[in-house]
Amino acid sequence: MKKNLLPLLGLCLVLFASYWSFAPIFIQGFFPVHDDTQVARVQQMSVALHDGMLPVRWVPDLGYGYGYPIFSFYGPFSYYVGAFFMFFGADALIATKLMMTFGILLSGVGMYYLAKMYWGKAGGVVAALLYVYAPYHAVNIYVRGAVGEFFGYAFIPLVFYGVIKAYELGKFRYVAIAGLSYAALLSSHNLTGLMVTPFLVMLLLFLTLFSLRKDQKISFYFMYLSFLFGLLLSAFYWVPALLEMGYTNVISQVGGAADFREHYICLPQLWESSWGYGGSVRGCVDGLSFRMGKIHILLAGASLLLLPFVLRKQKKSAIAIVVAFIFLLLSVFFSTDLSKPIWKAVPVLSFIQYPWRFLSVISFFSSFLGGALIWFLIGEVGFIKKTRAFQVLILGVSVGLLVAFYAKLFVPQTIVQKTASDYVKQETLRWDTSRISDEYLPIGFMRPLVPADVPISRFSVDSGNAVFADDKNKTQVFSVNVRAKMQSRIHLNLAYFPGWKVYVDGDEVEYQVEKSGISVMVPPGEHIIEAKYVGTDVENVADMITYISMFGLVTGIIFSWRRRLL
Repeated sequence: MKKNLLPLLGLCLVLFASYWSFAPIFIQGFFPVHDDTQVARVQQMSVALHDGMLPVRWVPDLGYGYGYPIFSFYGPFSYYVGAFFMFFGADALIATKLMMTFGILLSGVGMYYLAKMYWGKAGGVVAALLYVYAPYHAVNIYVRGAVGEFFGYAFIPLVFYGVIKAYELGKFRYVAIAGLSYAALLSSHNLTGLMVTPFLVMLLLFLTLFSLRKDQKISFYFMYLSFLFGLLLSAFYWVPALLEMGYTNVISQVGGAADFREHYICLPQLWESSWGYGGSVRGCVDGLSFRMGKIHILLAGASLLLLPFVLRKQKKSAIAIVVAFIFLLLSVFFSTDLSKPIWKAVPVLSFIQYPWRFLSVISFFSSFLGGALIWFLIGEVGFIKKTRAFQVLILGVSVGLLVAFYAKLFVPQTIVQKTASDYVKQETLRWDTSRISDEYLPIGFMRPLVPADVPISRFSVDSGNAVFADDKNKTQVFSVNVRAKMQSRIHLNLAYFPGWKVYVDGDEVEYQVEKSGISVMVPPGEHIIEAKYVGTDVENVADMITYISMFGLVTGIIFSWRRRLL
């Protein structure tokens, strides 16, 4: 009984020691970050779900009140989590805080289970806390406010854990863990997925090339199946994001101030760079820090020095050190201008915008390697004679020093005394928040120049003579009764996207796309105009792929349970 509780004790220690990473989130009020739209996005996701839209693609109030398909292009997973908390009664601000805390804690949980496979429970605890307290994690939380990115960061260890376990044990439960985690990673932050996927593919190839044995056939089958399931389960998001970005201004985010050539890390910055809450600029002095973490660097280096000793005792762990260290060096390489020829030769890399984003991957591999020294000192298959008191002392000192050294980074710059209503009132959503992120509006859209230009209602009269009554508004459908005294052009304050259809008296009609919405002609008399978001063909096919793969995953779980493969 006591032995069965030991893994939970390690996990509980990780969760407890993570407290100082998220405690400042629960101060009264909130703190400004670079992407200061998080509360609004959680609220808009909740509104769309409440209106019955699933998957959520469109939001009604952002985009200056014209709406836009943000969740077709910006990773939606974290906001589903936030909306989940709102469903149970939390306001938008509390739900955002809970969402952020969930993402932070999940990173430690995933790394604990992954590192424990190689470094034991004590090594797993240290690796998990290194991952939680990685300096770049603090940058994403308290400086950039990059919620999607640190949610993607949280799922990286679970993806590798599931794939490796599926390979080692050939059990379908690990296909489900890896597939769901990879799907969550891709739908949390597609750019983190873009950076992680090559390393995942290299791991699959490595396991395939160096472990081909007849008794491993089902393991290889499950290993690749988990990767495939991740792609298919997240198809609802990444397929439209890839194929339909041309309808919006998303492509405008590539180049300019976000040109990758301007944002490489200088190698000394990995060891030391001043902590700040500003932005990234060209050169080696930036407004925010690109530290890898001194403890991370020292422990990762120590793992390589331990390699000759580990090789004699644990071949599996020695291989893990070599592979992780090679991947760490590759991650560092892609974050610096040494990799500039590759960035220029592979156009898709330009979407990452900032090479320093590879710090997510750098933090992952360095944190994983950081558990090796603890395993060497006090692990179950360690190399030094030890007592239980010695083990507890070393682990306690390690955890205490780590938290004390890094916790000071996990603080906001300033506090603002705002409530949820300050973030989600209509004028704030339609002007202040919309100005922060309006790249999901159509190309050529005429943005309002002052708050007075923001539309008050969905419908107006462009020409003719008509009056409106009984307007009804939901995220994905809205309608109005029109009494036209003559043929009239009715303007809909709705950002164009091909997923919308317009109906007059139940019949679909063509509409005219304009710089500030769309318009339809109605003849004299009383009519009902209705606009519905029915989705594009690409979206509907992508949704079907996700639904079919979900059915396949559930079927696989049931079948495997009956065949005892779970």
